[in-house]
Amino acid sequence: MSGGTAVTAAKAAVLPLALAQFVASYAGSNMNVAITSIATDLGTSVTGIQTTITLFTLTMAALMIPGSKLTDIWGRKFCFLLGLVIYGTGALLASAAQGLPLLMIGYSLLEGVGSALLIPPIYILITMLFNDTTTRAKYFGVVSGAAGIGAAAGPLIGGLVTSYVSWRASFLLQVVIVAAIIWLGRGIADPPLPAQRPAFDGLGAVLSALGLFFVVFGVLQSGVYGWGTATRDYAIGDTVIIHQGGISPVWLYAGIGVVVLALFAVSAWAREKNGRAPLVSVRLFTNLTSNLGLLTQNCQWLVLQGAFFVISVFLQQVRGFSAIETGLVLLPATIGLLLSSAAAPRMARRHSQRRLVRFGFFVTALGLGLLLALGGTNPSVWSYVPGLFLMGVGVGIMLTASVNLVQSAWPESVQGDISGVSRSVSNLGSSLGVAIAGSLVAGAVPGGGQYFSALVVVGCFAVVGWFAALLIPRDRLRDKAQRA
Repeated sequence: MSGGTAVTAAKAAVLPLALAQFVASYAGSNMNVAITSIATDLGTSVTGIQTTITLFTLTMAALMIPGSKLTDIWGRKFCFLLGLVIYGTGALLASAAQGLPLLMIGYSLLEGVGSALLIPPIYILITMLFNDTTTRAKYFGVVSGAAGIGAAAGPLIGGLVTSYVSWRASFLLQVVIVAAIIWLGRGIADPPLPAQRPAFDGLGAVLSALGLFFVVFGVLQSGVYGWGTATRDYAIGDTVIIHQGGISPVWLYAGIGVVVLALFAVSAWAREKNGRAPLVSVRLFTNLTSNLGLLTQNCQWLVLQGAFFVISVFLQQVRGFSAIETGLVLLPATIGLLLSSAAAPRMARRHSQRRLVRFGFFVTALGLGLLLALGGTNPSVWSYVPGLFLMGVGVGIMLTASVNLVQSAWPESVQGDISGVSRSVSNLGSSLGVAIAGSLVAGAVPGGGQYFSALVVVGCFAVVGWFAALLIPRDRLRDKAQRA
């Protein structure tokens, strides 16, 4: 294949990769505006739908690292297409769900597993198809922008489809898009795999997935049992594990998750020391720039998904808005993210990645501050516009920058591993955003005070992300190369 033909083929691969990232991110946010419709249709509660959304992003977070490792064993294109097939099957099952269990199997499980297989190859292929740092940053911007736009546009598109057709049609729309991506992705050129393929670390996969599951599952318990002391007896079967007034089960499960993740780290270290490939090398967590970049990614998605969930539930449960009305209220965030994502390549040439991440968090925090200042407990629709617009602009500014910051901190030989870690951390942020926000608004009264408090908590995580961005060290050579 000639140089010109190879470049053309590489650019053609960007469209299906970006569309795949768009639909996976769309799936995480479009459910928010259909919460009331789905709960009513399936005879369940808002908490049940919140759990379904959280389990979807948690499944992605828990399986993203194993999914990334499989790309080195099975091939990037194969994992990408297999993930799309599993995802499409899940969306089809979810569209036919007559109760919460099948919705969870189709949406939370199969779409989550499919996303964990298809997302890592997106970033690995972009890294390997484009050797030039500037060009790579440009296309990272395309797929990262697609992720942000999918998350931001999900409420509007989901609201339109739910209001004028049904929430089931939103899942069927995903099936159609996935089929189109599979057709477009047939021509993706997958760089050859190494002759010696790594063995799969099954123990590491189980430990990492269980650890993340217990942490997020613990957060979910706060909506029922509170954060500090248990507001009621916590029982498993007929056995009371924690009596009312004792420590909340949140910390029991979070503690179990931390212990399991520590065992995962020890197992990975021991496996690597003995010359066997771990699920992910512990060396990937020794780079300060990469670690801080991962923290900013986690906070970005926590803030975006947490804020969308709080506002969506407030508008539907307290204000009585329909799905389309809720989607339209969230439209300013979509517009802001579209504008800033379109400008991301130009901003990357003029400013360092660390500066863009810092500024993005500052603008996002400012937007959340405006939402709080103009909202109160009975805000008008127009009071949402400036805050949501700034939040969208801020997220769009930093999404691409933080991904490029993390990926560029490592050589090509470990791009598969760091891509899996990066996507896992981002989806863990989405899971925690919905779980934390949902726990704070669980059982909220019509006055809306809990929603105000939930936005304050989400805003605090934006401040945490901003402080993490301030600590990112400066790399003069890389900054110069990126702006060249």
